[in-house]
Amino acid sequence: MGLQCLMLTRDTNLLSHIRTTLNQHGASLDLRQDSESAIELAYRRHWDGIIVDCDDVPGGAEAIAKMRSTHSNQQTLIFAVVNGSTRADEALDLGANFVICKAGHETRLDSVLDATLPKMEREHRRYFRYEVDLPVRLRNHDGHNFNAKMKNISEGGLAIKLVKPLQLEGLVTLEFNVPNINSEVFQAKADVVWSDSFVMGLRFLYTDKDSGIILQAWLNSLEAQCQLHEAAHRA
Repeated sequence: MGLQCLMLTRDTNLLSHIRTTLNQHGASLDLRQDSESAIELAYRRHWDGIIVDCDDVPGGAEAIAKMRSTHSNQQTLIFAVVNGSTRADEALDLGANFVICKAGHETRLDSVLDATLPKMEREHRRYFRYEVDLPVRLRNHDGHNFNAKMKNISEGGLAIKLVKPLQLEGLVTLEFNVPNINSEVFQAKADVVWSDSFVMGLRFLYTDKDSGIILQAWLNSLEAQCQLHEAAHRA
């Protein structure tokens, strides 16, 4: 699954250039032409990058602050495109990471995107959850062991479905066998961030170096599989 970006603009020339640039990096772009609907999308989900045309869309500059305040986009890179009304320092104070003048934006935008794409990809990995069906072994703070099935996983955590109904909270230790040629074991300490009788979400708190390497390699493999499926679907 490639990078997913949100753009707020009515400028067809700006849109065309940014869409072409992002497509070259395998990123998709969701367009909104009014501030209200763009802000609504930012509240709904995480975006890997947000581009805001501050001065040529009513409420564009103010939209930056509202998008930055959303729970899912507090770390998202926001690019402000200004055209004479909004000063660079104002856009930065509102929450933008980068400010680009619309006049002559092409070269500046390309250089900024080339420099920031690695960070965007890392944020993408942290948030994007791959659907996986694997057995997971867990132990709670009382030392009781129980089994579960993994529903999805990301760099930051996973969701599991319990074999038997159980209410859990706090710190747990978990492990599972990664489905690779060596059947390596991933181990971590995790925090229960939400749960009901059968399903819970866990956030990784600590992994040792070896487990970190195992997880990264597996996520790379899952990402490659997703890209392969997408390419086959487009063909």
